[in-house]
Amino acid sequence: MAGMAPEGSQFDARQYDEKMSQINAEADDFFTTYDEVCDTFDAMGLHENLLRGIYAYGFEKPSAIQQRGIVPFCKGLDVIQQAQSGTGKTATFCSGILQQLDYGLVECQALVLAPTRELAQQIEKVMRALGDYLGVKVHACVGGTSVREDQRILSSGVHVVVGTPGRVFDMLRRQSLRPDYIKMFVLDEADEMLSRGFKDQIYDIFQLLPSKVQVGVFSATMPPEALEITRKFMSKPVRILVKRDELTLEGIKQFYVNVEKEEWKLDTLCDLYETLAITQSVIFVNTRRKVDWLTDKMRSRDHTVSATHGDMDQNTRDIIMREFRSGSSRVLITTDLLARGIDVQQVSLVINYDLPTQPENYLHRIGRSGRFGRKGVAINFVTRDDERMLFDIQRFYNVIIEELPSNVADLI
Repeated sequence: MAGMAPEGSQFDARQYDEKMSQINAEADDFFTTYDEVCDTFDAMGLHENLLRGIYAYGFEKPSAIQQRGIVPFCKGLDVIQQAQSGTGKTATFCSGILQQLDYGLVECQALVLAPTRELAQQIEKVMRALGDYLGVKVHACVGGTSVREDQRILSSGVHVVVGTPGRVFDMLRRQSLRPDYIKMFVLDEADEMLSRGFKDQIYDIFQLLPSKVQVGVFSATMPPEALEITRKFMSKPVRILVKRDELTLEGIKQFYVNVEKEEWKLDTLCDLYETLAITQSVIFVNTRRKVDWLTDKMRSRDHTVSATHGDMDQNTRDIIMREFRSGSSRVLITTDLLARGIDVQQVSLVINYDLPTQPENYLHRIGRSGRFGRKGVAINFVTRDDERMLFDIQRFYNVIIEELPSNVADLI
């Protein structure tokens, strides 16, 4: 099944490739390339105390994007860096920002935008950890938290603000966040932010920043809207590209399970449950309602699971994620919304109970489990209606997804 092309797929494939090559051709005229590669963090000319933070955080050797991306950012160049989730983009721009801050000036000098609260908080954590020996002051401005508390922290002075577009724009509009000293601006997961409809807010925020601000755009894919943003707001940007064909999901074994009908998925999942509970695993479904439904069904069969989605208040989500991170809960059911905020080192199994609606999201879901070359397994539940999407995913990532063998427990 997985090897068969559905009807009409050749046409789509050609159209897709033509569109992509047109985008890339336009992009090539606009970007400059940057080829210098630093094999070690020591070779990057970073502050001693930043290096201490990097090593203390557990990094030993820079990933591909870090080898090429940290130095141009540190030089103050506008950069557009395209690489898959889990390759160390966050540490790339965090290092670039931390290297350039003036620590004697307690004013906001760098602003980072991310599409979800979870991701913003994750970035804040990394920034704090890497800047531990530099005394960096970082604050996450995200929705669902107290506006007054945000205002209090901002007025007491910070070096870096990480946040979601809505709350950051609100803080700028109230003049609680003053843009005068901001010299670095980063858009993380730009493709995701634009597809979520944050484009107008991002433009509005840009208008309020000093004209000479350095811009970094980080994205797994480069849709036309992301290119448009780079055209409007960046000067001579350097493009660092980990090509799509190199976006192998290395170290992650990928399988599908043929479940003819949607109704059979639950039994299939319950059959797998014992295997799930051996390790930490994340189960993705496509809607919040389905998270609740599946959680109820699993619990009614006496399976222990946690669940999180965007309708829950922030506090509840934080508690659930803390339990999952600590390992006290082993199976997490969630939606794509949170795919990019789940940075759990121990996750070694991802189940796509529903296939993602966009091939791009496949990477963000399963790229979790093999961060920095860690091994992982992804299992995709595929109904008749999903065959086309499975085919698209395989073409998009240039991978072959095989049928799940019976000895799944030995693979994990």
